Amino acid sequence: MNAEEIIRAIEAPFIKTDLPTIHIGDTIRVGVRIQESGKERVQPYEGTVIARRNGGINETITVRRVFQGVGVERVFLLHSPRIANIKIVRRGKVRRAKLYYLRNRVGKATRIRQRFDRG
Repeated sequence: MNAEEIIRAIEAPFIKTDLPTIHIGDTIRVGVRIQESGKERVQPYEGTVIARRNGGINETITVRRVFQGVGVERVFLLHSPRIANIKIVRRGKVRRAKLYYLRNRVGKATRIRQRFDRG
């Protein structure tokens, strides 16, 4: 067994299997576990997926939303225990892997066409 196989074997129990297939351009709602004064609650964060990085246990997605006129981006580690659930609200049809150009756009220019082909 080489080093990569050993690392994969150690990571295997921590990888989530119930995640939906997330594509770039999708609008998703991420349930983030937040701890406040000893209590735990799930706070939803809804936005557009503008990037995916890495693979396996280190896979991350960058989600962008506009809140009170200011663009806010959060990077989520997909297999983290802090992520309670992920729900796809709307499928997006885009032609590139990274949507960083949305940072320079305002209002209706940030719209993404909807995709209906995949479930």
